[in-house]
Amino acid sequence: MKRTLMTFIKSNLCALVLLVSLFFMLPSAQAQQDSQYTQYMYNTISVNPAYAGSRGSLNVLGVYRNQWVGLDGAPETLNFAAHSPIGVKGVGLGLGFTSDKLGPSEESFITADFSYTLQMAEKLKLSFGIKGGLSLWNLDPDKLTIYDPNDYNLRRENHSSPVIGAGFYLHTEKWYVGISTPNFLETEHYDEVQVSTAMEKTHLYFIGGYVFTLNPDLKLKPAVLAKAVSGAPLAIDLSANALLYEKATFGLAYRLDATVSAMAGFQVSDNIMIGYAYDYDTTELGNYNSGSHEIFLRFELGTRLRGKVNPRFF
Repeated sequence: MKRTLMTFIKSNLCALVLLVSLFFMLPSAQAQQDSQYTQYMYNTISVNPAYAGSRGSLNVLGVYRNQWVGLDGAPETLNFAAHSPIGVKGVGLGLGFTSDKLGPSEESFITADFSYTLQMAEKLKLSFGIKGGLSLWNLDPDKLTIYDPNDYNLRRENHSSPVIGAGFYLHTEKWYVGISTPNFLETEHYDEVQVSTAMEKTHLYFIGGYVFTLNPDLKLKPAVLAKAVSGAPLAIDLSANALLYEKATFGLAYRLDATVSAMAGFQVSDNIMIGYAYDYDTTELGNYNSGSHEIFLRFELGTRLRGKVNPRFF
C-alpha cells in the first residue's frame, strides 16, 4: 500500500513539473481574458480548485470589482465562492459563481471544486484539485449605439460551454505555492453567419506567498501571482501585506507595467473579515479613468470549533 501511494505521489509530481514547464513555455501577443483581482491572496479558490477546504472551516467569500471607473463599458466583476472540508479525511469541496461584464458582453461561470490533500511531511501538505462547471456568454447590442441595424456583428448572441480546470497547492503554516488553470478548454463562439467570434483561451496561474513573524503582534506576507495566456504578455502581481494584532491588514501591490495598489482589511470578528483595494493605472489608460475599486467580505463558520487558521493570511 505504501509503495502504491508513493507511486501515485511521484506520478502526480511529474504532472506538476509538466504543468510548470507549460506555464513558462506558453507563447505570447491578444489580451488577458480572465477576471483579475488585486486581493488575490484572499481569493485563491477562484483560480485554483486545490485550495478548496484548506482553511479547515466553511469559508464564504464575496468580491466586487469596479475597474477603470469613469470609462464607459469598463470591466465590472462580481465573484462568490464557498468551500469547506467535508469530514472525509483530505477531501474539500467548493462552489463558485462569477459574473464578468465588459461593454455589451457578459460572461458568467458556475463551477464546483473538489480537492484531495496528502500529508507529505509533519507540516507539509500537497493538495490536488479539479474544477468543473459551465460558462455562459452573451452579447447585448442594445447597450451600443448602432448605426447600421443590419450589421451582423451586432446581433444578440448567447453561448454556453463547459469548464474543466485543475490545480496543485503545496503549503505549510508559513508558506504556499500553487499552479493551476481554471479551464483547460479553449472555445470559439461564432454567430450564425460566422462573421464575428469570441474565443476563450486557457489561462495558467502561479501563486506563492510566505509569512514572516516579525514579533507576536506583527506578521508580514509578501506574495506573487503570475498569469499567462497564449497571445498576451505574462501578467505578474507583486504584493506585501502586514497583519497587526491579528485584526488589521495593510498592504501595497504592483501589477507589472500596469497598476500600483493600496489595500486594507479588518478582522471584524473571529468569523468576519472585510477588505478594500484601490488601483491606480500607470498606463496611458490612466488618463481616461479614475482608478479601480475592489471590496471583499469573508465569512468563516466553525472557526472556533476547528481552531483558528494560523496564519490568517491564507
